[in-house]
Amino acid sequence: MFEERLSLIEDRIMVASRRAQRERSEVRLMAVSKGHPASVIREAAATGLRLFGENRVQEFDTKRAELPEGIEVHLIGHLQSNKVAKAAAIFSEIDTVDSLRLLERLSVAASHAHQRIPVLFEIKLSNEAAKTGFAPASVELQQAFEYAVDLEGIEVRGLMTVAPFDANPETARACFRRLHALRDEFTRLHARLNLQELSMGMSGDYEIAIEEGSTLVRIGTALFGSRGART
Repeated sequence: MFEERLSLIEDRIMVASRRAQRERSEVRLMAVSKGHPASVIREAAATGLRLFGENRVQEFDTKRAELPEGIEVHLIGHLQSNKVAKAAAIFSEIDTVDSLRLLERLSVAASHAHQRIPVLFEIKLSNEAAKTGFAPASVELQQAFEYAVDLEGIEVRGLMTVAPFDANPETARACFRRLHALRDEFTRLHARLNLQELSMGMSGDYEIAIEEGSTLVRIGTALFGSRGART
């Protein structure tokens, strides 16, 4: 049952936080509801969950009218340029800003809508071709930080990453540890930005992510089961 899975995850978040000598309140749980109908999100919200993650603009747009008020939904999938305006209008936050061009387009969309959009910069820390994100040492990332300070309608809140697919848990740990170190470095270099959020860790590695400083874990399968499953 969903409530049992949620309780187990909460217990594991608590234990991982204690191992890292952190408070449970330092880690937010995002329920990744991609691929699941609005009814599943409503059921999850009824248990007290308020933060959800969706991968596709169109998918979320088709079900948002059926969702309860008071929840927060972030875009955690790659955002195509032609869907920027729609994404800016319907999501609470864009967590996968992966190029300077996308950042600038979000700024224009937010300005036109008289909004301020919270964003995370996605950092690519693996060699996997399918993954997107800024290269951590790239000129483009440095420019994005510099431009973000004065861009209208944009509020950079931190960084996110996806660990490489690897059976060795230490691979994920090294990835998360590096993102944490990068966040600290970027905070020193760009003191006018508030880079508090570290979105890292999913169903298979969230406990490691918490031990390495994650402030937001994105959990889908461990919460909802496989897409289409209803238990």
